[in-house]
Amino acid sequence: MINLLVIDDEKEVGTFLSHLFSMKGYKVEVVNSSSEFFQLDLSRQSFQIAMIDLRLPDCDGLSLLQHLKKHQPHCKALIMTGYSTVKTAVEAIKLGASDYIEKPFDDINLLETQVEQLLSTSVPSSQAFIQSLANEAGLVVGKNHAMNKLIDATFKVSQKNVNVLIEGETGTGKEVLSRFIHLASPRSHESFIGVNCGAISESLLESELFGHEKGAFTGATQQRKGLFEIASNGTLFLDEIADASQAIQVKLLRVLETREFMRVGSVQTLRTNARVVAASNENLQQAVLQKKFREDLFYRLNVVHLEIPPLRDRKEDIPLLVNHLIQRNGYTSVNFTDGAYEKLQNYDWPGNIRELANVVTRTLTLTDDENTEITADEIILSAVAAPLKGKSSSEQTISIPKDPLEQWRETLVKEFEQSDKINLDDILLQVKQLESLIGRELVLQALQKTYGNRTEAARCLQISMRKLRYILNEKTNTTHT
Repeated sequence: MINLLVIDDEKEVGTFLSHLFSMKGYKVEVVNSSSEFFQLDLSRQSFQIAMIDLRLPDCDGLSLLQHLKKHQPHCKALIMTGYSTVKTAVEAIKLGASDYIEKPFDDINLLETQVEQLLSTSVPSSQAFIQSLANEAGLVVGKNHAMNKLIDATFKVSQKNVNVLIEGETGTGKEVLSRFIHLASPRSHESFIGVNCGAISESLLESELFGHEKGAFTGATQQRKGLFEIASNGTLFLDEIADASQAIQVKLLRVLETREFMRVGSVQTLRTNARVVAASNENLQQAVLQKKFREDLFYRLNVVHLEIPPLRDRKEDIPLLVNHLIQRNGYTSVNFTDGAYEKLQNYDWPGNIRELANVVTRTLTLTDDENTEITADEIILSAVAAPLKGKSSSEQTISIPKDPLEQWRETLVKEFEQSDKINLDDILLQVKQLESLIGRELVLQALQKTYGNRTEAARCLQISMRKLRYILNEKTNTTHT
């Protein structure tokens, strides 16, 4: 017989649930307060499923959930919540709850189905199934406790139609985790579409997200659907959401609040059912405090908050990650020695998994075809030092290259020594060339430091993306000259 525990301070709800599930053959125990709950002897009385109201007059439902899971970890928990506390219900899922349902129960059949699914062994929630989804998404879970806890929580919230905010340093795998969310959700058969909000201009991003009508602006030669329309029943991944302009943030807020939007140049209202997964390598809460990000949009996106640990905090997973990268590069017969792994694990990886992938790819590319064993001496780590302790990568100082300055100074001194005259126009031309050279070197250093992330490089140099592109184009012109 199935033992069901109901924890709800509303006696009418307890009576209703007791009657409903007793008729299905369950043995139902109803408690109306935390004091009644703590009188239960959980060491002798076991439950297969518990229905817990989050709001109790004398206790927080989350505390009861944690106490129950501590004594009976295999008991499935269904959280009962009002609409205004859905975010708290999602937090309950992270603490071990299996699912949640909103009160009042408008659909009794849905309630019965949820309970039956939780009790059914056919519900795909095994570690093997989660691992298969992770493999399909290209996600290496590894042995790290924090990472495994993150994946378990991510799998649970993937089943629910709620927005998700993923935060983590550059290169930790936020897009890969978003793909895992999509594959683990009921939307897995629909489209997964991603866009980097910091990689394109405001006007282009608006058109990309919402679409445009023919003639809406110069170059709009035909009607185009936006991503909210294309991914209407799927998942829309908004990467680097912190870089979205204030105008775009306002439009995103409206879509999330009303599920309605208009194409650029249109007055027709369209609807979308896209699930939004947003990602940021910045702390959005800090961005809100700094007035860089809208607070109301933050709360709309942050229904579920997931944070990916940096690679330096999960170094025990480096061998698994390296093996995955070796397989991905097609080098099935190549192995890394213990010394090679030790060298990789002694590095702090400021660029996280993206940097590790670059190092492994570079090492494999430079190795001899006959070499099947990679040693520590063959691994070339980044020339950029790991971030100083206590400072973020954006706080590091980029040093101006000394060689061009020293070379120019020596040339100028030599000219003064050899002649009483000097051509000022030539000197000014040299200064201009030196300016271009230093600008180019600084951009290249910034790109190396941010592992190719142009948005981060521009922010580090405190210049616009247009200026960064201009300097890079200048490099090409100088080379040809």
